[in-house]
Amino acid sequence: MPGSSKRQRGEIEKLPSGSLRVRVYAGLDALSGKRNYLVETVPAGPKAAAEAEKVRRRLVHQVDERRNPRTKATVNQLMDRYLELLDVEETTLDRYEQTIRVHIRPLLGHIPLAKLDGETIDNHQAILRRCRTHCDGRPFMEHAVSGSHECSEKCRAHVCRPLATSTIRKVHFCLSGALGRAVRWRWITVNPLDQAEPPRGGRSDPNPPTSDQAAAILNAAFPDFMWGCFLWLAMTTGARRGELCAMRWDLLDLDRAVLTIRSSIAQQGTRTWEKDTKTHQQRRIALDDNTASLLRAYRQLCEQNAAAVDVTIAEDGRLFSASLDHRVWLRPSSVSNRYARMCGRLGWDMHLHQLRHYSATELIAAGVDVRTVAGRLGHGGGGSTTLRAYTAWVAEADQRAMKLAGVRMPPPPISNHTIETAGLSTTQPCRSSPYRRIAKDLRSAIACGAITAGYTLPTITTLQQRYGVSAGTAHRAIALLKTEGLIATTRGKRAVVTTPPARIHDKQFSIDARPVEQHSPIRRRPRQ
Repeated sequence: MPGSSKRQRGEIEKLPSGSLRVRVYAGLDALSGKRNYLVETVPAGPKAAAEAEKVRRRLVHQVDERRNPRTKATVNQLMDRYLELLDVEETTLDRYEQTIRVHIRPLLGHIPLAKLDGETIDNHQAILRRCRTHCDGRPFMEHAVSGSHECSEKCRAHVCRPLATSTIRKVHFCLSGALGRAVRWRWITVNPLDQAEPPRGGRSDPNPPTSDQAAAILNAAFPDFMWGCFLWLAMTTGARRGELCAMRWDLLDLDRAVLTIRSSIAQQGTRTWEKDTKTHQQRRIALDDNTASLLRAYRQLCEQNAAAVDVTIAEDGRLFSASLDHRVWLRPSSVSNRYARMCGRLGWDMHLHQLRHYSATELIAAGVDVRTVAGRLGHGGGGSTTLRAYTAWVAEADQRAMKLAGVRMPPPPISNHTIETAGLSTTQPCRSSPYRRIAKDLRSAIACGAITAGYTLPTITTLQQRYGVSAGTAHRAIALLKTEGLIATTRGKRAVVTTPPARIHDKQFSIDARPVEQHSPIRRRPRQ
């Protein structure tokens, strides 16, 4: 065979090593505009010429059937083009860029799209599952600073920590979106993700505060009236953090007890701006009487503070603001940090979004249909998101459905006396802390020996019926006695008195309400 044998389409060139290189013209590169060739090398051998001719015909057929990649672009070039054309919100784009920069470009960025296959993507996911820093498994030191230095206690041996499943799924979503567009643009003919194993699905595990914790959180927050109202709305409406910061006075109708949510506050670094809600739709949330009364008192307090410095609250001012005219919204990050610090002082590791979980789970547990819960929370999909996120709590709701009535939502820890002390008044005054009256009656019954150590307290249902309160109020009374160390509670069982009457006689408790019946421990009757 001569040095180069040209066919009707494509060419077969003999290399100095004896191998044969097959080249077939495949049009102009879709990205660079240069001539694009399909190239494949056949090893030297007695049948190399015949094999090279088969390869040439196969490549020609690929070009004729438009099954050939139209570019030699790499994954990095695809990601650049993908991010350039991506139409999402700024905060979402920033998360996409960070995910691609940290977990895709270092490992896959240099690979040509035509050589990206299922095995490569599976290996990529395996690396992410093994270590989030993409190490090769060899031990090394993680230094606090780069360059020559004397190692301190901050320089430690590297310990592999796998990447979270949710982050691996974000990487998969970025690759899926970019490679899907590459197929539509005919940069590649086959999506390599179809040949790879998708990451396992994320598991929703909401961890909302218990009713006792919710009561303690409100008690700790309400010394600052604005902060208490903020957390109260977070707990009763289930609004997102940015939506709470964006709430406006002109969208609050206290006469009809309706709050409209139209926007949200986004944050990137130190910069904040107002944007649409996450699902790009507004929603109207009904408020209960306690919430409406609480917001009336809060509005009067804000007006008094503004009048003290000759300032008027802006008509479209924010409900919660650090400025007296309420024109400046709160920074979402500062709200989250303040809540985390407050919970830390209470001994809990919690974040603000868990109050959204609390609102959803309590509504579902009280028997509210899923579509209504989804509408209040602003979930899309007609309730499918709500079911995926909170389905683990439906079983508990079913167990409590025949025992409890209403939503276990604690009332705001303020009373008419508190409002009058602040010089405020409301058309519909707030309820006067009935849980404290219940706790006082039970405490007095323990002090006088009507209920002694080892005996159980009345059930939540009995307290509800006797005092005409909600289940949440009765729970708060029990929680208060538990905090004082008078009783012990166990999930699913009635509270048991732990303190003998003699130990609390010095507190001079008085009984000023109806007496509490004495309840003895449950004893099984012997079989006849």
